Amino acid sequence: MVTEESPRIAGSRPRVAILFGGRSSEHAVSCVTAAGVMGAIDKNKYEVIPIGIAKSGQWVLASGDTSQWSLSSAALPEVAPSGKTVTLAEVGGEHQLIVTEPNAVPQELGSVDVVFPLLHGPWGEDGTIQGLLELSDTRYVGAGVLASAVGMDKHFMKVVFESAGLSVGPYIAVTDRDWLTDAEAVRKRVDKLGFPVFVKPARAGSSMGISKVDSMEELDAAVEEARRHDLKLVIEAGIVGREIECAVLQGRGTDTPRVSMPGEIAVAAGEHQFYDFAAKYVEDGAAALSCPADMPDEAIARVRELAAVAFDAVGAEGLSRVDFFYTPAGELVINEINTMPGFTPKSMYPQMWAASGLAYGELIDELIHLALTRKTGLR
Repeated sequence: MVTEESPRIAGSRPRVAILFGGRSSEHAVSCVTAAGVMGAIDKNKYEVIPIGIAKSGQWVLASGDTSQWSLSSAALPEVAPSGKTVTLAEVGGEHQLIVTEPNAVPQELGSVDVVFPLLHGPWGEDGTIQGLLELSDTRYVGAGVLASAVGMDKHFMKVVFESAGLSVGPYIAVTDRDWLTDAEAVRKRVDKLGFPVFVKPARAGSSMGISKVDSMEELDAAVEEARRHDLKLVIEAGIVGREIECAVLQGRGTDTPRVSMPGEIAVAAGEHQFYDFAAKYVEDGAAALSCPADMPDEAIARVRELAAVAFDAVGAEGLSRVDFFYTPAGELVINEINTMPGFTPKSMYPQMWAASGLAYGELIDELIHLALTRKTGLR
């Protein structure tokens, strides 16, 4: 099953480092995602090492008790800093986890065969961790440096999608300089888009900092809210249509990407104007998934085809979730790709695969297999 095996992989259970937490505003979501994966991974097949990244950036040995990383409206899980720091280093040709603490001899925890970086947002999903793992010649789950960076930046993501022939909705990109030197020019550009618009940080996820804006009077406050998360923004024209998602899984070897049946999110009526953070992760019953989505067969086939095109367009590997708008005229407009979608109990990616015949534990196993069989280095 596994090719190009290291002696450790061939002789014992592969050691999988689950990396979670991180410095982004999606720290808590990452913790919950890790809890889901640690609860479902086959412990008889893999040796799991939980590594948390505190908001300060420190790497620490984390608890494998998944209840510690649960998410509720009252408390958000967080990786706490420690006097002991974990680093990944190459020692004797193997990728070793080293624990260091003041006035103590460094402790070797043993080698790591693959890293599962369950990090969302900047400093994790954007190519930074991927670059670190590439530098250390360590196998890891998911997209590489460039695909992660493009998938994180909603501006350049759209540029790549357009070049691949995918339909992208009207939008503008707003830099910090644009807003600080000529905010009125930005307002005029937004006015040409027409209202409503969605103001988004260019490089954030989980609906962090996103606002729906129905009039010019609401724009400045929405821009400032988005700027708290990222000084580069994307402002998109509202699109009338249903939100349709597909889960994409890299094919084995030279096989084409595998695509789940499409799913549709229904947000309960009430205070949620769109699929926001609370609807995604906190409030039970705020959103529901229908998979397969109620669409004509030809539309289902088309959205699955386009999801694979998007996956290949950014050079993704491992996994991605691709989101579309399905308009009343039958047009499919791509919204975004997420190269490290959530794995929480409410997350759409594993739910769509489960509805398509691939259970959660099997999905995790397949992702690790893909990482173990992939060559390190440029690809």
